[in-house]
Amino acid sequence: MKRVLNLFDFKQTIDYKTEVLSGITVALALVPEAVAFSMIAGLSPLTGLYAAFMMGLVTSIFGGRPGMISGATGAVAVVIVALAKTHGVEYVFLTVILAGIIQMVAGFLRLGKLIRLVPHPVMFGFVNGLAIVIFMSQLDQFKFRAEDGALQWMTGIPLLVMLGLVFLTMLIIWGLPKLTKVIPASLVAILTIFGIVLIFNIDTITVGDIASIQGGFPPFHLPNIPITLQTIKIVLPYAFIVAGVGLIESLLTLNLIDEITETRGSGNKEAVAQGLANMASGLFSGMGGCAMIGQSLINISNGARARLSGIVASIMLLIFIMFGSELIEKVPMAALTGLMIMVAIGTFEWVSVKVINKMPRHDIFVMFIVMLVTVFLHNLALAVLIGVIISALVFAWESAIRIRARKYIDKKGVKHYEIYGPLFFGSTSVFADKFDVQNDPDEVIIDFKESRVADMSAIKALDSITERYAKVNKVVHLRHLSQDCKQLLANADRVIDVNILEDPTYKIPFD
Repeated sequence: MKRVLNLFDFKQTIDYKTEVLSGITVALALVPEAVAFSMIAGLSPLTGLYAAFMMGLVTSIFGGRPGMISGATGAVAVVIVALAKTHGVEYVFLTVILAGIIQMVAGFLRLGKLIRLVPHPVMFGFVNGLAIVIFMSQLDQFKFRAEDGALQWMTGIPLLVMLGLVFLTMLIIWGLPKLTKVIPASLVAILTIFGIVLIFNIDTITVGDIASIQGGFPPFHLPNIPITLQTIKIVLPYAFIVAGVGLIESLLTLNLIDEITETRGSGNKEAVAQGLANMASGLFSGMGGCAMIGQSLINISNGARARLSGIVASIMLLIFIMFGSELIEKVPMAALTGLMIMVAIGTFEWVSVKVINKMPRHDIFVMFIVMLVTVFLHNLALAVLIGVIISALVFAWESAIRIRARKYIDKKGVKHYEIYGPLFFGSTSVFADKFDVQNDPDEVIIDFKESRVADMSAIKALDSITERYAKVNKVVHLRHLSQDCKQLLANADRVIDVNILEDPTYKIPFD
């Protein structure tokens, strides 16, 4: 039980007051985000709110990262908006269910370890881009809808009131922790702004002005569409994209929280939990989602470290929907806007700016590319994929040009080539140039003790070099090859001489 519910792990020290208060704060911050993302997807506000409740509750209980918050997200909303417009909400529900199944399969196959392939510059770009997106999304709160339906910037008194309340919220969140950490500063800020607006009857935008959040318990609902091959062809591509985007954003957020808390979560466990949560969301009228970096950082900055805060946030959100909608709809958007702006400031990796002149140029390039794709396309999966590909190509190029050979002739007149660096598709041409076939003695030893034959291109390069020596009646011995290389080179056994006792054993870590 304690491995599933850390809430009941009595070896873990839990500050129940901090967990509960932080959960309430996160629940308040979830409301406008869920409403906004559901509207982006062209769905009703309750679809986003139900998703936030279901995603948050399931992942808080079963997830691999205590303290991380999941809910309806913009990344998922951007993916499903086209499907919602062309085929309707029932197809969205089925897509989310299938995406959950795909995520669970990924978790059971232990694919969460693949997040280790994401380089640090990609993480910097992802986090910085997301911080900019969070900040820019708050600018819409400084606009109003004109009579013709177009959004226009506030001016005059309404703008000054909004700015004043936002700055006061930010000041409280920044300054209160310097005085006391008894109560989460973000909750104090929200309650303070709510009280000021209520007492002085200030005319400003509230949650209720965006959309009503009143509703009942999420209804169980099987997608009301025929499950045919044609239906599967329509939703399956969207399901794979939703699953991929959700896993990438969730696992990157998990890594970020790991760094902040100096602990380690389980990527595979989180993948299974995300999949289970999306399945539940699709079955209970939700739009699906993934980990939310903004709300997770609010929770962690409040001092929450256990599962209780996420559970409280989800239950409080449901209470808001079912019983407290009238009160929550009166919460000023200025308070939530100020809170999210502070989240954006805290999310941004300012250290990346300080060390930018000390980073390699290709790392700076990768960081900016990932950041720009995140900001302008809002496609986190694509941004991370591009960053990883560029980093991999740079690594391949640098590894290719660094392969070298130490050459010497022993007392018996045998020439030795001691290879340093990996032999793979990128380094085969440089490797071939190291040998002086015509002028070498009749016997040559190529030693791979400090090298690694990595792929079929490398195998082909070895075949080619042995053939070149064979054509001039010279013998080549290949030493210290690993077992997989020896098997692949079985067709060249007449020229291979391996020392089995000295062959290295390569160990691969498992998650």
